[in-house]
Amino acid sequence: MRRCRWRPLSAEAARERDAAGLPYVVEYRIPGREAPLEVRLVSWQVHHVGLWVYDEQGRRVQEVDYRLLDGDRLLTRRTRRWGYAGPGMPEFDEEASRTTVTLHPDGRGRLVREPRGSKGGSTYTTAEVTEEERWMDRPEFGCWPVLSAQVHGLAEPVTVREAAVERRVAGVESEPADRWRAPRPGEAGPLDALFRPGTRMTTPADPEMTVVEPVRRGTLHVPSGLLGIDCPLDGRGPRLTVPVPPGEYPLEEGRITFGYVCMYEERWVDRTDTTAVRLCVSDAPAVSWEMAMAPEDDPRLLGEGEVYCFSTDGATGAFADARAWGPLQERFDRVMADSDADDGVPDAGSIFLVRTREPVSGAELAAFAVCSDGDHPVWVGRSADGDVVGVVVLIDRMPELAAP
Repeated sequence: MRRCRWRPLSAEAARERDAAGLPYVVEYRIPGREAPLEVRLVSWQVHHVGLWVYDEQGRRVQEVDYRLLDGDRLLTRRTRRWGYAGPGMPEFDEEASRTTVTLHPDGRGRLVREPRGSKGGSTYTTAEVTEEERWMDRPEFGCWPVLSAQVHGLAEPVTVREAAVERRVAGVESEPADRWRAPRPGEAGPLDALFRPGTRMTTPADPEMTVVEPVRRGTLHVPSGLLGIDCPLDGRGPRLTVPVPPGEYPLEEGRITFGYVCMYEERWVDRTDTTAVRLCVSDAPAVSWEMAMAPEDDPRLLGEGEVYCFSTDGATGAFADARAWGPLQERFDRVMADSDADDGVPDAGSIFLVRTREPVSGAELAAFAVCSDGDHPVWVGRSADGDVVGVVVLIDRMPELAAP
């Protein structure tokens, strides 16, 4: 099944789709102007309303991303504006000025100004907005405020000249790359492949890679039945937790081999790297992967490709018993500060750096290296029955499956 070209849709048909929560697209136009004033995508079933405002040259000058929360209120989640130096500057030119405002339901907000686009510096400040600017009630069909009228200084009302909806039909060979749709959160990718020997994978930097046998790195005891995943260096945590049956579980490193030309030695070198770490909860295969989230995380707020993560300033993550995270993390600090590996250190060559154990409960923490500071997602694999079978953290970006 492929998407076909958009077809005009009557206002009544669009109203029916609105009531059913199905997606539809509306264009706002005025006579004598080739470019639309604005285009709005409504998709209540995924809690999203997107909006683009256009200038006379047909360039997009403003984007607004609304999210439907609390049943009948729209959060102005993100607003982006572009400023063009003249009519000849291309849309989204690298030197076009940019302003981005990102808002959260709890009152937080961030304002980013980039006067020279990606060619210059940027400033980050707190976004000062009123509650009226942050929220609006869900409008009834046909009663949307027309933002382009404010942007272009036009007198309202601006009439809807055309409505369109995306239909699915068979036999269409391709679809436009710029098709506008509701944003989709990031996905796990073929995580199982990282632990399946012989699988051929690829990245732009290394087009020919082959998965080799994963390496077992001991076990992790989780007597409380609540697994925690976070950076063990910051004294907090864990931000992310996953319920598992109390027990002791194997730890694995997914490994991949590839070749490259060593510039210093001027010869071909074969190399094997770790791609991911996995806590194996069950031998059952994972039929689905879901993003691990904290209680305060709301998937309705995620933008295109976004995921919730744990953060690290020391390129380090850890699996641990969440109930004993505090004492385990304190022991980790002592090991790191005193080089006192009283709880043992994994084999040489492993990315598992330090392992600590709480002697009374037997709860354990296993810290591992990741490729960089920043945010790292955690993926939870589930069986056909919905049970947790594994928890995976990528060390670097996810390779793609190579073409057969």
